[in-house]
Amino acid sequence: MDSRFNDIALTRRGVLIAGAGVTAAATLPVSAAPLPGEAGDAPVMAPVTFDVNGVATTLELDTRTSLLDALREHLQLTGTKKGCDQGQCGACTVLVNGRRTVSCLSLAVMNQGAKVTTIEGLGAPGSLHPMQAAFIKHDGYQCGYCTPGQICSAVGMLDEIQRGMPSHVSADITAQPLLSPAELRERMSGNICRCGAYSNIVDAISEVAGVRS
Repeated sequence: MDSRFNDIALTRRGVLIAGAGVTAAATLPVSAAPLPGEAGDAPVMAPVTFDVNGVATTLELDTRTSLLDALREHLQLTGTKKGCDQGQCGACTVLVNGRRTVSCLSLAVMNQGAKVTTIEGLGAPGSLHPMQAAFIKHDGYQCGYCTPGQICSAVGMLDEIQRGMPSHVSADITAQPLLSPAELRERMSGNICRCGAYSNIVDAISEVAGVRS
């Protein structure tokens, strides 16, 4: 083979190698210094005072702490479960001033002065909340991980109906809603049961509500 072709091939290969090196260098970060809010910055702390299950509580918390982490990590109320940590599964549902809230999406500092009720505050062995007793009676759980959130959500949902709050499937938003199967499914759709115990959950909620499932 003519040596001129070898020179051309080697030159082309060299250009490609050099180009790849330039591209790799261009993708390296300019500085390894932490960005604002990353490790290296001292957390901003703030006192949070609220009522948790009937007990006045004050915590000194990083302002980025979620209500879920405040309950689980600082108050050891581990009945409230961390599922998706994105507000999609409902396992962390608690009642805040009587309204159901996914605690992973609520910062603790947002609940200053609030009344927070977790599954531990609804009832206890020997003095169960009617919804807790109904879930046990109808076997409304399998692994039980989602159950605290299901129960807190169901209690809040029935209160919403009693107060006349319509849902997406309510035919007449000015009329008092009734707990129809469609209403129940819609209102509880934010709580996922990965075990698929939905029929038993419906039976438990329906019994407490005094309707036939």
